[in-house]
Amino acid sequence: MSILIAGSANLDFVVRAATIPAPGETVLGREFRTFPGGKGANQAVACARAGAASTRMLLALGDDAYAAPLEASLREAGVMLQIVRDASTATGTAFVCVSDSGENAITVAPGANALLKPEHLPSLEGITHLLLQLETPLDTVTAYARAAKAAGVSVVLNAAPARALPEALLAALDVLIVNEAELAAVSASSGRVADALASLRVPCVVVTLGGRGACARADGEYLLQTAFAVEPVDTTGAGDTFCGALTAALGRGEPLRDALRFACAAAALACTRLGAQASIPARSEVDNLLRTAQDNQPQQLRALAAHCGLPT
Repeated sequence: MSILIAGSANLDFVVRAATIPAPGETVLGREFRTFPGGKGANQAVACARAGAASTRMLLALGDDAYAAPLEASLREAGVMLQIVRDASTATGTAFVCVSDSGENAITVAPGANALLKPEHLPSLEGITHLLLQLETPLDTVTAYARAAKAAGVSVVLNAAPARALPEALLAALDVLIVNEAELAAVSASSGRVADALASLRVPCVVVTLGGRGACARADGEYLLQTAFAVEPVDTTGAGDTFCGALTAALGRGEPLRDALRFACAAAALACTRLGAQASIPARSEVDNLLRTAQDNQPQQLRALAAHCGLPT
C-alpha cells in the first residue's frame, strides 16, 4: 500500500540574518545556501523517512537547473515520482530569511506548481492516503480530494498557505491540518482554539501550536500533545515534517494519539537543523526521541489546555 502526496516543489534560497526585516527595512544577512523545498515535496520526504508505507508524489517542474536538486532529494529519500514537466515555465522557488532565533519569513514564486491540473491525478489503486496542500491551484486540490474520497482513499489536507476553503473541499476531507493562523482563516473564527476546531465540519482537525505542541479534535474528543524541548536552529519545514510524519503514522495504522506524538517529535527534531528537507529526521531518530523525552507533563498539559480553551 502507498501514500500519495500531490503538491508543490520549490528550490529554497535561504539567507541567515540576525533578524527578519520589517516592511521597508533592509538587514545585512550572512551565509546563503539553496535547499530543496516546497510544502508538497517536504511532506513527501517526511512521509518517506517516517517509514512503513511506500511514498509517491505527483508534482510539476520546469525543465531547468532548479529542477535537478529537487528530483535528486526526493529520489534519495525513496519517494517515487510522477512529474508533469513544462519547458516553458520555471521550477517553483522560495526566498527564505531565517533569523538567529530560528524564525523565518518566506516568499514563494509558484512557477510550474501552478500547472498541476485535475487530469494529472494518477490511478489511486493501492493508495491508502492522499496528502494535499495549497501551493497548487485550489480547483485542482479540490478535484483531487473529491476523486480520492470517491475512491475510498483517506484525504489529508494541510491548509497552507492560509485561505478560506470551499465547502466542496471541506466535505471531501478526512483530516485537516492547520497552524493557529490557518485555523483562524479556515474557520473564520477569532475565538478559542477549541471552539474553532469544533466549528469545522471535518471528521478530524489538527492544529499545530509551535512551541506549545498540538491539539486535535476527532469524534467529539480533544487530544493534546505538548511540544518536545529542543534548541531551535531553523523552523523552516517543521510544519511540513509534522504533516508528512502524521500521515505516515496514520497510514501504518497508529491511533491518532500516537500519530500526534510521533509527528510532534519529528517536527521538533526538524527545528534543530538548517533547511527544509535537509532537516527532516529518519524514523530511528524520532523513535529515539520518543524513548527518552519527557513530554506531556501535567504542568505542560494544563498550560496547553488553557491556551486552547479546554478544561484544565
